Amino acid sequence: MALKKRFLGKSGLEITTVGFGAWAVGGGGWSFGWGPQDDEASIAAIQHAVSLGVNWIDTAAIYGLGHSEEVVGRAISGIPASERPFIFTKCGLIADRAKPYEAPQRNLRPESIRRECEDSLRRLGVARIDLYQFHWPDDTGTRVEDSWGEMSKLAQEGKIRAAGVSNFDAGLLDRCERIRHVDSLQPPFSLIRRDAGAELIPWCAAHGAGVIVYSPMQSGLLTDTFDAARVAKMADDDWRRRIADFQEPNLSRNLALRDALRPIAARHGASVAATAVAWTLRWPGVTGAIVGARSAEQVAGWIRAGDIDLTQQDLEEIAQAVERLKAGTGPSQPGLRAAAK
Repeated sequence: MALKKRFLGKSGLEITTVGFGAWAVGGGGWSFGWGPQDDEASIAAIQHAVSLGVNWIDTAAIYGLGHSEEVVGRAISGIPASERPFIFTKCGLIADRAKPYEAPQRNLRPESIRRECEDSLRRLGVARIDLYQFHWPDDTGTRVEDSWGEMSKLAQEGKIRAAGVSNFDAGLLDRCERIRHVDSLQPPFSLIRRDAGAELIPWCAAHGAGVIVYSPMQSGLLTDTFDAARVAKMADDDWRRRIADFQEPNLSRNLALRDALRPIAARHGASVAATAVAWTLRWPGVTGAIVGARSAEQVAGWIRAGDIDLTQQDLEEIAQAVERLKAGTGPSQPGLRAAAK
């Protein structure tokens, strides 16, 4: 299956516009887990996505406290070397394994970055990480210049190919860019959480940095069959139970926005989930979208998102729904000011 590709900034990496997100693959038992997850189902989902043409997987050391990386490593070991996807992972969140449900520390001390990189290489079973990213800004008092300087050293040593950040603001991006080029930014971006479209995505476009957005389906809210009953059935340790987007009155507004996508999806012969992802890919400056799956069957719901060519009429119809429903925050379409809450 030939999926559309775009270059990730100036990194030289040409990636499919959709990539496999391995957050839920980490399973439950930690502060931001998705509840129990079968490893064999995860491996089947990853291998199925790759067989359909997806050429990158995004994971992180914190997901399942290393378990996601281990599962990804097992999955790619079963794929011929010539067909293996790029591996993207992240560092900077350190959990207390004795207290897994406590929020992890945001730690970007140079020695911690290096230690995490070595651990990720081992768990993934690879000689080099294709894109290594800071997961969140530091909370230990470490200067970002020192952190980013260590990332630059890892690249010079060949342990990583490209270097990026996640959840950084424009001020931090500017400071990193003065030390070493930022190959990519990973911000949250969806029809519900649109704030990155105001400043961050334009910053990346202006500086030649790639953008891979996470949660383009807003953690399941913008999928075809999600409903309030699904929330009630979530595992007790599913992090989404604690989030305002999954609670009233936001839940009803968000699901109404999802329903507004149905006629547009029907016009394109696509799922609502794929249409929601396609909306993020329509923004100038966005390279690709990270899309999760917990089974091979779920991959089918979003695999063709990159092929959906939303028209200007589609974008305007979606923007009107955003403004009418007052769902989420941020610009309702490229070039427009943020919709009022």
